[in-house]
Amino acid sequence: ASVTPALSGGMACGRLSKTLNHNPSSRLTHDTVEHVRYRILQHFNTTPDKYSVIFTSGCTAALKLVAESFPWRPPTATEPASQFCYLTDNHTSVVGIRGVTSALGVVSLPVSPEEIEARARDVAQSECSSCQTPHLFCYPAQSNFSGRKYSLGYVRGIQARKLYPACDSQGRWFVVLDAASFASCSPLDLQEHPADFVPFSFYKMFGFPTGLGALLVRNDTAALLRKAYFGGGTAAAYLAGENYYVPTPNMANRFEDGTVSFLDIIALNHSFDALHTLTGGMDKVQLHTFGLARYTYMLLSSLCHGNGQPVAQIYSDSEFENPSTQGAILNFNLTDCHGQIVGYSQVDKLASLFNIHVRTGCFCNTGACQLFLGTTNQDVKSNLQAGHVCGDDVDLVNGRPTGSVRVSFGYMSTFRDCQNFLNFIVDCFVEKPVEVDQVKLERLKSNTSSRGSSQCLLTVLTNGEPKHIDNREHASTDPVVNECGGKAITKEAKSQGKAQYLTNIYIYPIKSCAAFEVTDWPVCPLGLLHDRGWMVVNGNGVCLNQKREPRLCLIHPQIYLPSNTLLLQASGMDTISVPLENHNEPHQSHGVCQSKLCGDRVQTVDCGDEAASWLSEFLGQPCRLIRQSPDFIRNMKKGHEKGVLSTALSLVNEAQYLMINHASVDLLQRHITSRQESSDHQPLDIHELVSRFRANLVISGLEPFEEDDWSHLIIGNTHFQVRKLVVCCSHYRFGHSVSML
Repeated sequence: ASVTPALSGGMACGRLSKTLNHNPSSRLTHDTVEHVRYRILQHFNTTPDKYSVIFTSGCTAALKLVAESFPWRPPTATEPASQFCYLTDNHTSVVGIRGVTSALGVVSLPVSPEEIEARARDVAQSECSSCQTPHLFCYPAQSNFSGRKYSLGYVRGIQARKLYPACDSQGRWFVVLDAASFASCSPLDLQEHPADFVPFSFYKMFGFPTGLGALLVRNDTAALLRKAYFGGGTAAAYLAGENYYVPTPNMANRFEDGTVSFLDIIALNHSFDALHTLTGGMDKVQLHTFGLARYTYMLLSSLCHGNGQPVAQIYSDSEFENPSTQGAILNFNLTDCHGQIVGYSQVDKLASLFNIHVRTGCFCNTGACQLFLGTTNQDVKSNLQAGHVCGDDVDLVNGRPTGSVRVSFGYMSTFRDCQNFLNFIVDCFVEKPVEVDQVKLERLKSNTSSRGSSQCLLTVLTNGEPKHIDNREHASTDPVVNECGGKAITKEAKSQGKAQYLTNIYIYPIKSCAAFEVTDWPVCPLGLLHDRGWMVVNGNGVCLNQKREPRLCLIHPQIYLPSNTLLLQASGMDTISVPLENHNEPHQSHGVCQSKLCGDRVQTVDCGDEAASWLSEFLGQPCRLIRQSPDFIRNMKKGHEKGVLSTALSLVNEAQYLMINHASVDLLQRHITSRQESSDHQPLDIHELVSRFRANLVISGLEPFEEDDWSHLIIGNTHFQVRKLVVCCSHYRFGHSVSML
């Protein structure tokens, strides 16, 4: 359906009114929205006689609506207080209902999955109790953490007070069935499982539109809901000068404050059409996505390092035998050949370079995260004190994981996606040669008919396997790198004792652009003078990097300190100069702006129209050159590492300097060459490979990877602290972030 708001005479209708107007555009929009409501109910096998559809901004807003309108009762002399009971494997948005109930004297009761049926009992004799206290039980149809599907039979079991905790409490029990994760790949029959409230989000079903969800409410339950606030279109009548208000009798209109997002709602028509045209229905979607998840589970759980150590630790209550008990979600952590957990942040960064999209962390489900990772309540509190909060990249604290990696499949996913993901795991995280636990694989294969597909993938994984990377001995002492000079780093300096010395110094004036090599260079409180002092942003002010705009690497900035200028050079372009920061001139002349970098808000200064025009012409899109404001101080995050000082940063990602060991790059180059001997690829030049890591300091060490054990280094009288490994390319990780002490 289409909406044409223009009317005769040139007047336009810009708003959908809750009161039905008779102009053509308003009536067409209203009728289309009502048709979409019916289609949603049809999708869940129910009718407008049984359920009402309330549009919300998403599943969280739908749950908040239930929390604020449910008729909670405090305790009285004759009846107990209402109870808010929820499964511990619930999303944060469900557990957050406690924020509403705690102030009302309502009892909050977390329930473990095992308790629901284990503590059930026959309550037939007490079903006629006169107690009418309303209680609410919330559980997910599918865990958003592990993909476990909970029995939809719990709906009637709780309502009939035959399952725990309802069997232990008098009163009327209502059920919230959180279908946000479940509805994306599984059919839900509300005729068979009549939950009182069903919240979900449409973007999880279709990918579009975002910011739109719904709450399905049983009409038999709707009369109990109480709403305090009333907005536009929700009132049948009210008085401005007197506390008089009568809600509209229509359930949806009563709870949809203001104008609904009618264009997004109309788009749902096309979403349902596409879903059924491409897939044939949710039953087929469920079988397809479960097949992908099981296929990936079988191979990932059977993969081993060359020494036989498993590659992955998978968090699941099943072995993916049945689509009625397991959804299309695979949750895991990777382990190295010594059995140590690989941080999820590292997996996420490398996956993004392969255009593989995963989610990491605890997925707003602390209960399930604690259960599978074995994290205690005290651990969570201690991790917070160590600097870990939800959503950050602190993936390990004292060697223990704070979260995991989740792969989710949708109806558009393919077996090729599974193969790409598994090959990514093999290439980046498996110590060669690749091994497979054949006993486990055969046991898993015996429960599925996809034998041929599994064997096909094993061939892909093990064909042409790379040679094993030699183990290395780590240096037992910290290196000392000397230099000739006092206030500048020089690359000619050599050590008289050990063979570690500084071979190259690179600065990167413009973030993500080409390097500028120097033989000696001044240092300042932010690191190398003018290193990452500028960055390129697009027309929306978002920082560009080589992932978004690969042509940035073709821009060669050079700094000339005597003339106080930054030169921009690129093939086919005239060279232009940009003045370096001058404290004697008011930096406000070009406009101060706010930008975001690595989650930090940074204050920047625009470098003018000439640089913007030059960059826009070369990159083929509106761009501007900005630099960090001289008045702005950005400090390094301390994180959870002990002894790490908070130092001032330029526009770098993590620390003032990035350092690599030339011996480590040599080993990598030999390893890549050995893998390419049977292919048509040209051998990768060592200097080109070094440049891939975009390091400031290139150190020539005795042994590959000895820098892993370095805690500090010294160049002349300047001391540096070696922080940690950072991800520098799509396959390997041995760059180290360094800060000046």
